Amino acid sequence: MSTLTTSFLPSLEKESSLFVYTTRRGGHSKKSQSIVPVARLFGPSIFEASKLKVLFLGVDEKKHPAKLPRTYTLTHSDITCKLTLVVSQTINNSQLEGWYNRLQRDEVVAEWKKVKGKMSLHVHCHISGDHFLLDFVARLRYYIFCKELPVVLKAFVHGDENLLKNYPELEEALVWVYFHSNIQEFNKVDCWGPLKDASSLSSTYTTNNSSSSELGEIQMDNTSNCNLDLPQPCQGSCTCCFPSTRKI
Repeated sequence: MSTLTTSFLPSLEKESSLFVYTTRRGGHSKKSQSIVPVARLFGPSIFEASKLKVLFLGVDEKKHPAKLPRTYTLTHSDITCKLTLVVSQTINNSQLEGWYNRLQRDEVVAEWKKVKGKMSLHVHCHISGDHFLLDFVARLRYYIFCKELPVVLKAFVHGDENLLKNYPELEEALVWVYFHSNIQEFNKVDCWGPLKDASSLSSTYTTNNSSSSELGEIQMDNTSNCNLDLPQPCQGSCTCCFPSTRKI
C-alpha cells in the first residue's frame, strides 16, 4: 500500500525557498512516484536585500501615506529565487495573476492607513479557503507565515526606505496582521507592535509531542503583548481617517 509523506526538499535551483511536498510512493518504479507541491512559503528567515526587486507605481516617496494611498504587494518567484515588491496606490493585481500564483497563494499585501489620526500598517496573508490543498496544510501555512513575517516586514522597510527616512515616525506605527482562512482557528487579526520592532522579531516555536500530526505552535516575541483593539475608522466623513475606502 502506498504511503503519503510530507517532507522538506531543498533544491539547488530554488535554494532560497521553503518547499513542502506530498510524495506518494508505491513499488520501485519511477512512474509510481509523484511529487505535488502543497505549500510553499517564503524561504529562510534571513532577509537578503540583493534578492529584493522593488518597483514604484504612481507613488511619491515625499508624499505621506496619510495624504496619498500607499500599498505593498510582495511575491516570490521560484524561477529567479527573488522577491518582488511593488509599491503603489492600490494592490498590484497583475502581479497576482496566473494559475501558479492562484495555486500557491503565498503573496503578502499591505496598506498604510490613518485611523482617527494614528498611522498603522495593515498586512494581509491568505492561509486557506481557495482550494482543498490550502485547507489541508492550513496549520503549516499559518506557522510559516508567522515565522517569515519579520522577513516580509524587513522587505517593506528596506524597499520603501526613503519614505521612512522622510517620515521616521512611521517606524513607530503599529502593525496589524490579518490571517485569512476558512478555518476559524487561523482566521484572526493580530497586533505585532511597532513596525521597527516587528521587522526585527525573532521567532521561537514549540512542538506538541502528544501527536505526530501536530506541527506545533509558533510563539512570537511580542504579538501577545500588544493587547489593543483593532482601530476602527469613523463612520461618517472626517479628516482623521485615510483612505476613506479599503485598498485591499
